[in-house]
Amino acid sequence: THPFCPPVLEGSETGEQASVGHPSITHPRKRYRNLGLYWLGSFIMSVLVFLPGNILGKYSSEIRPAFFLASPYVLVPCWAGMRVFNQSRVQEEQRKGILRRPVDLALVIYLILAGFFTLFRGLVVLDCPADACFVYIYQYEPYLRDPVAYPKVQMLVYLFYVLPFYGLAAYALVFPGCSWLPDCALVCAGAVGQAQFSHMGASMHVRTPFTYRVPDDAWACFFGCNLLYALGPHLLALRCLRWPAFFLRPPPGPLAHHKKEH
Repeated sequence: THPFCPPVLEGSETGEQASVGHPSITHPRKRYRNLGLYWLGSFIMSVLVFLPGNILGKYSSEIRPAFFLASPYVLVPCWAGMRVFNQSRVQEEQRKGILRRPVDLALVIYLILAGFFTLFRGLVVLDCPADACFVYIYQYEPYLRDPVAYPKVQMLVYLFYVLPFYGLAAYALVFPGCSWLPDCALVCAGAVGQAQFSHMGASMHVRTPFTYRVPDDAWACFFGCNLLYALGPHLLALRCLRWPAFFLRPPPGPLAHHKKEH
């Protein structure tokens, strides 16, 4: 700080204007923040699948007391993630209809389709008696039947956590001012990226029993669907980071500013 200039507090109106006028000052810090949010999502997804999978899978009888030493490993990164969430951001507004934003329209369509796919695979691992579920689990993703329980837990995490987020994200792409979406999209991208990498790799790994591996004639369908499922949240996060104005809350109007002064 220059000795003749008063210090600028982060989060104040002057500080926000300074950060807008000098993007080079905030961009490195913003990159670290975005990387931290992506890593947080990846870590949370890994823990949500790994810990219950160990307890529910066929190796649950081999769990030792040292297993519970993972608790600090879970809590500390979550604390760091909450610190990142509470950092302030510059807020702007952009009001356009969804039909005037073709990228957002395509993302909304993707989220709807991905939501149906998530619901379908959740029903598959819950032993839905529908013929489509039976065909899918035996002819396309037999890994979902693996007794290690990781794939089943993974699909249930998708069903109960990722599916609601997809619905909220579609809402945020239609209606402006949902300032939570850029951060949550990064967390979701990290979570789904971690999950899909593990799920696809395990489905084709040589140590997976042959009966649970992806059949040769279904490999293209399996790979294409799961790759698109992993790619979509990253495209959503990229859209939020590159053009965030639509999601940020509008600045207070003149009347609100006048009331604040009095």
